[in-house]
Amino acid sequence: MKESALFYPKKSLGQHFLKTPHVIHEIITRAGFERDSSVLEVGPGRGALTLPLAGQVKQVLAVEKDPRLAGMLQETLRTTGIDNVILVCGDILRLDFRELVSGHEEKIYVIGNLPYNISSPLLDKLIRNKELIKRAILTFQLELADRLVGSPGNKAYGAMTVLVQYHARLSPLLKISRESFRPRPKVNSMVLEMDFTRPHPTRTQDEDHFRKVVRAAFAQRRKTVLNSLSHSLPSFGTKKILSALGQCRIDPGNRAENLDIDDFLCLSAALKAIP
Repeated sequence: MKESALFYPKKSLGQHFLKTPHVIHEIITRAGFERDSSVLEVGPGRGALTLPLAGQVKQVLAVEKDPRLAGMLQETLRTTGIDNVILVCGDILRLDFRELVSGHEEKIYVIGNLPYNISSPLLDKLIRNKELIKRAILTFQLELADRLVGSPGNKAYGAMTVLVQYHARLSPLLKISRESFRPRPKVNSMVLEMDFTRPHPTRTQDEDHFRKVVRAAFAQRRKTVLNSLSHSLPSFGTKKILSALGQCRIDPGNRAENLDIDDFLCLSAALKAIP
């Protein structure tokens, strides 16, 4: 019986499965995990990455939301005799991350060919648990990957770019053709490395405030940074925002997409300091 007759990917779960062996090999090779590593895999599916990865590291903690796939993978692990994979059937976005990785003395690694519909919320979850993670090797839609590695002045550059690059150093590892997936998605993908051990060197004393300012600045991209902040953070008032922009030597007529991370750090600190 053909595989397609046995299993139908769920569009509602954004399921696209890697099918190209050399691409799977390249992802694992470029990930560069140590032999004694513990790796959390998000969305293992039928085990395309899980099975070869298990032979390269100490332990794989695989979290699969779809009970059908979890059952198939569990059976594969049993028949192949692979005993260093812990399979959890659950939604990674709802699970307590700290509880999930408890028992690991060292920081863990994360890997995943992500269901595209959870990319943004998963990034936010990883950032909020960054102290538990060493590096993450994640596959994104090419458009989102371009946003994450964007630089000031680029239209792809946005709030998510600033917030992710503040917390981790990003490196593109591998571009993947849409032909390497089943079913074939509409766009190509990119594997990115997020190194949480190498965050932006300048730090803020209030991450929640920094996040709020960054998001407010990009809330109305077509407007100036002054107008966007004034509209999104009315409690500060235009006069205080102008004062903060002046302290940071930021042109009020500039747009958020032209500011770098240090500009946002300065602006965040200046706004917080104004009584």
